[in-house]
Order: sequence, then C-alpha cells, then structure tokens
Amino acid sequence: MDYQKYLDLAVDLIIKNAANLVIAIIIFIVGMWIAKKMVNVIRALMEKRKVELTLQKFLGDVIGYIFKILVFIIAISQLGVETTSFIALLGAAGLAIGLALQGSLSNFAGGTLIIIFKPFKIGDNIEAQGQRGTVKEIQILFTKMVTAQNKTIIIPNGILSNGTLVNHTDEPTLRVDLTFSIGYGEDIKKARAVLLEEASKNKDVLKDPAPVVHLDSLADSAVNLTLKSFVLTENYWSVYNNLVEEGKVALDKAGIEIPFPHRVLIQK
Repeated sequence: MDYQKYLDLAVDLIIKNAANLVIAIIIFIVGMWIAKKMVNVIRALMEKRKVELTLQKFLGDVIGYIFKILVFIIAISQLGVETTSFIALLGAAGLAIGLALQGSLSNFAGGTLIIIFKPFKIGDNIEAQGQRGTVKEIQILFTKMVTAQNKTIIIPNGILSNGTLVNHTDEPTLRVDLTFSIGYGEDIKKARAVLLEEASKNKDVLKDPAPVVHLDSLADSAVNLTLKSFVLTENYWSVYNNLVEEGKVALDKAGIEIPFPHRVLIQK
C-alpha cells in the first residue's frame, strides 16, 4: 500500500484548509468563552431575582449545553462540514429523549411553576392529592412533605402543580370551626353563651374578629351549634383541641345535655 500517497493527500488537504481550520479553532475557543460568560450572567440574574437554587443550577446547565452545541455547529460549518443533517439528527435525538422522559419533563415543568409562582414554600402546611403535611423539601421533580404522624410523603410536581392545592398556613390567621350538639329541649341562648364564654377565656382566641356561635343544623336527635373562633395560624391545633374539651366540660357544668344514643333494655 502506498502510504506516502495518502500522507501527501492528507498534508495537501490540511494546507488547503489551514486557514479555515485556524478560524474554526478560534471560533470554538472564543465561542466557549462567550458561552461561559453568558451562563454566568444568566445565573447572576436568576440569583438577583432569588430564583430557587435547584432551578438556578438546572437552567444554567441546560443553557450552557445549548450554547456549547451552537458553538460546535458554527465551528464545524467553518470547515465545510454539512450541518443540516447534523442538526436534523440532534432534533430527532431530542424528540426521542423528550418522549422517553415525558413524565419527568411534566414534573420538571410543574417544579418550575411551583418555584417561580410559589403557591407554597418550605415549612407551609398543605393539602393536595388526598394528602396533608408540612413541606420539607421542594425539588425540581418532586416535593417532599411530612405528615402529623411523622410520615414522609413524596408527590411528583407534575400532578401537584395541576391539581387542587390547599395551603393551610399561607394566611396569618385561620378560623377554628367546632360543632357541639345539644338536645332539642335545651336552651339555645344559654348554650351559645356558655360556648362564647369558653372561647373568650382562651388566651389564643383573637378578640377581633370576635368568636360567634351559629345554629348550624337541626339533626334527627340534636341541635347542632357551631363555634367559630379566629386564631393565629400557628395556634390552630392547640386552640382546636383545647376548645373541644373546654366546650364539652362547660356544657356539662351548665347542665346542658349533649345527646347520645340510648339503649333501653326491657326485661321479660
């Protein structure tokens, strides 16, 4: 085999394309430097706008890869390489990857929306997808929360951002609604006064708006009264639990009957 012939041909091609090769190398080096600077600028803007750190890193990496691919395509086009088929190949590969990661991309989009619009934050108590707990961690693909029973629940951000969500700690105050049942023969005004007195004695119940008691419904064997009291959000459960017990005890002391099923045994 005439190796010298092929070597001469290679040298000849290098000499003919030396200028384009040098330009391509310069384009690649300068382009990579510019891409790095652009990514740093974008990350600085995201940091200034206080974008969540996970999203900053992810978007920065994605934008960086896009810039590098563009620089590579521009550089090889300078050498006379046909880039149309190369771009088409990249597009097909991107489509295939997108279809394969459809669920993950949905979760990524959901995580991005959650991080940008902030329907909840770490430490909030939320209810979604039939689950309730305190948000412990917000990742780009999922959200982790802990229930009152100290169980960890992980919910994908795709369904979390598209479903109904209740944030129990977004507002500074909440209303505690407690229903007490009294007999039909009992004095409604007296029962209302007893419950309001117990609510007013609780130091964590707000004075404004003041607690109220409404006749909620007329059940088969009882009259249902609902005590409504506003509290600071962090005091919700302590007030809830205390008023349940205090209301029951106060009604008993006032001689107001709380109906319950009675069974009468007839001895033959």
